[in-house]
Amino acid sequence: MEDFTNLLAKNARQIGEMLDAKLSNHIESGEIARPPRLLAAMRHGVLNGGKRLRPFLVIETARLFDANIEAARCVGAALEAIHCYSLIHDDLPAMDNDDLRRGKPTVHKAFDEATAILAGDALLTIAFDFLSDEKLELDAKIRLQLINGLARSAGLGGMVGGQVLDLEAETKKPDESGIITLEAMKTGALIRYACEAGAILSNATREDRERLSEFGAAIGLAFQLADDVLDVTSDTNALGKTAGKDIAANKATLVALHGVDWAKHQLEGLMEQADGLLEPFGNKADILRATARFVIERKN
Repeated sequence: MEDFTNLLAKNARQIGEMLDAKLSNHIESGEIARPPRLLAAMRHGVLNGGKRLRPFLVIETARLFDANIEAARCVGAALEAIHCYSLIHDDLPAMDNDDLRRGKPTVHKAFDEATAILAGDALLTIAFDFLSDEKLELDAKIRLQLINGLARSAGLGGMVGGQVLDLEAETKKPDESGIITLEAMKTGALIRYACEAGAILSNATREDRERLSEFGAAIGLAFQLADDVLDVTSDTNALGKTAGKDIAANKATLVALHGVDWAKHQLEGLMEQADGLLEPFGNKADILRATARFVIERKN
């Protein structure tokens, strides 16, 4: 198996190239014009580095079933567009009010708040442009399942709903169950979709889809737990965003509720759960196992 770090970096470059091409000044069929300032803001929010973890999960779950990897990259690019839109909006003054993202000025700082809002809106819609494009040669039923799954994971009952719960939690603290629900929606929903999307794309069995969805839910919770630990234990230079903001904003997190040592113990338990879910796939799932370990041990 190729070194995991190299695989992740190669994927990030490939997804970055796809997004770069999609966000060119070329006017697509059906479009009227691409306003330069809006396009520049979208590019600032997307082409600024990042691990591209969610597309990587789509591709590697699809690879379990020997699926079309180019199609998986297209689905991954759609998912990454939505993830980047969520970060642009999350950084706004009305939300988390952050000045840095991946070590660079956030979109509302580099441009302005109105442009940042519209850049996020446009990235959300471009995700469905990726999935509905005729160049993505997929069975219509599979395409619809991918579109429907992404809409539900990103919207009211997924990421956006989780962001609302996160804001409400600043003034009305949820219990542990409430925090888990919040984090499963805000962070976990798109990661869970990434893992299930690879199985949908491959026309895998319902059992395999459910197994990979559970795997995604486990590493989604692990991702958020690790993020909350880093917010407490790391610094701004290492994170590329402002450290300590959760405590300053009185955010409801499992780390705030139980402490760092408890969270680290939970992370090891989630690694065991992820391993167990991947067991039926044998050695073919080694990259996904490495991804779970990367999520748990990440430093930024």
